[in-house]
This record gives sequence, structure tokens and C-alpha cells, in this order.
Amino acid sequence: MIPATQTAHFIANRWVAPAGGGTIPVVDPSDGAVFAYVARGNAADIDAAVGAARAAHDGGDGPWGRFSALERGRLMMRMAQAIADNAEELARLECRDTGKPMKQARADAAAFARYFEYYAGACDKLHGDTLPYQRGYTVLTLREAHGVTGHIIPWNYPMQIFGRSVGAALAAGNACVVKPAEDACLSLLRFAELAAAAGLPAGALNIVTGFGHEAGAALSAHPGIDHISFTGSPATGSLVAQAAAVNHRPVTLELGGKSPQLVFADADLDAAVPVLVAAIVQNAGQTCSAGSRVLVEQSIHDEVVQRLAAAFAALRVGPGEADLDCGPIINARQRARVQGFIDQARGDGLEVAAAGTLAASAPSSGFYVVPTLFAHVPAAHRITQEEVFGPVLATASFRDDAEAVRLANGTPYGLVAGVWTRDGARQLRLARKLQAGQVFVNNYGAGGGVELPFGGVKHSGHGREKGFEALLGFTCVKTIALRHD
Repeated sequence: MIPATQTAHFIANRWVAPAGGGTIPVVDPSDGAVFAYVARGNAADIDAAVGAARAAHDGGDGPWGRFSALERGRLMMRMAQAIADNAEELARLECRDTGKPMKQARADAAAFARYFEYYAGACDKLHGDTLPYQRGYTVLTLREAHGVTGHIIPWNYPMQIFGRSVGAALAAGNACVVKPAEDACLSLLRFAELAAAAGLPAGALNIVTGFGHEAGAALSAHPGIDHISFTGSPATGSLVAQAAAVNHRPVTLELGGKSPQLVFADADLDAAVPVLVAAIVQNAGQTCSAGSRVLVEQSIHDEVVQRLAAAFAALRVGPGEADLDCGPIINARQRARVQGFIDQARGDGLEVAAAGTLAASAPSSGFYVVPTLFAHVPAAHRITQEEVFGPVLATASFRDDAEAVRLANGTPYGLVAGVWTRDGARQLRLARKLQAGQVFVNNYGAGGGVELPFGGVKHSGHGREKGFEALLGFTCVKTIALRHD
């Protein structure tokens, strides 16, 4: 395991000191204390990592590029097993790094292993086609790895987002350069060691830690990167896309959401309400797909708010290791931002239907925000239109299907949506009309859904991660036309 005092990047299966010699403090969000340091990477470090990745792939002739699909699959299965064998250690690292409750960190570690298991099994299932064409020709397509892919991983779910992005890229045969968030990267550095021990060739996976405006910007603009995958804010996503465009490189962008859940009068409220709460409280609301808006048919709006209020009032917030309902926000800057949304909504006179409580064990120096429920929130208000990225839930009412769809689609985002109704025709009708990359009917999230393609429309980004669809994005199609008579 990488010691807290070893501030190095992982390049070509070795710990490499940062070119600039700088470090970044790692802060525990639960108490605000510095407990480790990581390397502060720059353009020189990124260049070294890209060079290692290119040598590992080398147009399919490098030590990683020569792996057959079957060999990649077997190696990735060993990597999945290594994650499972070290799941508790990885979960504790992520709990300390992000402040999330241990039950969430353990679930993330299990999902991390599942991503590598899934993509291990998919390696030799990724193939091209033969195409009917003119007489005298045989035409076929090949799906080939891009070569070297860049991955910018956020701080909210380091293991899960690494798994769905890097796991798919490796399965497709790419060599990877990863820039994790400076706020939370310890679990990924530990995984790099596990991957090397499992037999991953040097250079196939490289991790450079650092700030986004330094290491992240250098990765996005590097001409040796063939594809970029980014998860984060729309503003930063635009910068990543602009930088990649200079080199004419494709990008996959997952940029957050303001996801609605539509609750109709015929819904099973006993089943719906716990899911509505969990969808905004999970990871202290720091989830791109958080169900941050609940739109309720007018006749049952007050009942749903009462049920939600009772649930919110029972929520407890505290340190990650206390394993309560909510942990802290990732850092002081984000805490101030989230609290600013709440304070503004209160100042604007919005109805606070309920709020959770801060546990006595929560240090005053931690970055805590109690879950807060607002009712009857106008469609134009800031907490309806903007991604708070905290445990803040807004409700509103609608009269009919048309108004429900208009309100649901009435933000710049389009990542996920939920529909709660027993009416089968309405389920399909609304699922088609909602502007979202995923629509869940009488559930939300489908238990994580490693197999389910994930991504957004509008300001939520483009491209798809997760499932087999992600493999397609990490390959390019080559057409071969053979004339034989």
C-alpha cells in the first residue's frame, strides 16, 4: 500500500516522483484535518505517463497491445479478484478520503470489482461485422482500440467511475492515463499497485495526481491522447472538449444532472418514498444522478411531502466511519456552496418542510450540511434549475401528464429521470417523452446497474459509459473491403 508520506505518481508500474516536486494535502472531510499528501503533477508528469502508455500499446505491437482479447479478459478477472480480496482496505481509504459512510464505501468497492468482472467477460465478445456489398467484394469491419485514452475522474465516486471508465478502456485494448481528483485518489493509487501485481504490463495503466488546471488541462490537450473521458461539471467539461478539439480527439462527457422523479396519484407510495429519500441522500447528495427534484401529482402532493418530511427529520449526519445516513461534503469550498443554496432558498421564503440532524459525534471542523427538504419550489428557482450537488430536495406539483413532462424537461440537464405510476401506458409514454439518458419506472438506479448504458443529453453531456455500450465508445471502426473477382 502507498504510505501517506510517499508522494509519487504511478507510471509504468513504478512510483515516480513529481517533476515539479510539489505535493497536495489530503483532507479528511469528517474533521477537516490533513492526514496525507499526494504528488502535484504537471505537464511534464503527464507527458511521461503518455509516453509510457504509448510504449505499452505501440499501435498494437507493445507489451499491452499484443495481448489477445482472451488474455485481456483473464487478466482483468484477476484484477477483479484483487479488488474483491482487498475490498475492505479500499473502502476504508475511500471513506477517509471522501467522508462517505462505510456502507456506501463498501458498496462502491463491490461495484468496482463488478465493473472489472463484467468487462473481463466482455473482452472477447467485442467484434466487428461482415457487410453485404457488391458482387466480387467481401467487406468487413474491425473494432480497434483508440490507442491511449485519458481519464479525468471526479472525487465523489473514485472507485466506481474509474471502474466504468478505465475498466471499459482496458477491456477494449487501450492503454490508460488517469488524472484523479486531488480531493480523493488514495483508493485508485492503491488499485494501481494491485493491478501491477496481477500482471498488468508496465504502461498499460498510469496515474498522475494533481490539480485540474495543471495536470488535468495538460492531459486534455496532450496530442498523444487518442480519446478523453471526463466526468464533472459542465463548465469544466467544455474546457476539456475545447482542448481535445485542437487535436481532433473524441470525448465522452458525463456532466451532472438535475434529475426529476415523477410521482402520480396511483403510485405505490410505501415503495416510492424510501427510494425518493435515498436518491438524494446517498453520498450526501454528491451524485450526478441524484434525484434532486420530486414532481408530484397535485392531489397527493401534500401527502408525499408529509411522508418525505418524516423521513428527512429522522436522517442523521456524521463522520464517514460512524456509518450514519449522511457523511460530510467533500471540502470546505463545496460545503459553502451547498449551504449557500439552502440559505438563499430560505431567504427567498421557500418552505422548509424538514431537515435532518447533525450527530453529536460530528466534529465542528468537519464539512457537514444537514439534508434539507423544500416544498412548493417554483420552476424558475435556482434550486430547481441548478445542480446543488448536496442533500437538498425540492418538490413541486403538477396537474396532468403534459405539465409533468414540461416541468421534468424544464432544466438544462438530462441525465436520469424516474416515473412512479401503475399505469402501463403512461409508463412507456412518459419514458419516451422525458429528456434523459436513463429513465427508471417504479425504481431509481436499478441497484447501480453496471450493465446499463449511462450518460446524458443537453448539458448532462454526451457519449455513454457502463454496459457493453461503453466498449463501443473506447474503440474505432475500421472498414476493410476485399475485391476478389
